[in-house]
Amino acid sequence: YQYLIRYKRGEDLDHFLFIPERTEGTEKECLKLLLEFCGRHNPSWTELSNFTHFLNFQLSKCEKSAFCGPAVGEDFQGF
Repeated sequence: YQYLIRYKRGEDLDHFLFIPERTEGTEKECLKLLLEFCGRHNPSWTELSNFTHFLNFQLSKCEKSAFCGPAVGEDFQGF
């Protein structure tokens, strides 16, 4: 949710890091955002679960990647 809401607002994600302890939004807002970004019309709970697990995995890898960190500089901005 933390990444998706910032992406939707058009914020720069290059310097954002997920903080598990940070609570943002309500359950209803989170579900609405997941439904919006899932890419399926009327997805099942299994499809939403798969989407969130895949997104979490990809974002975790991105945060740990040397190519996606803020230290990389302007050469890879938005990568």
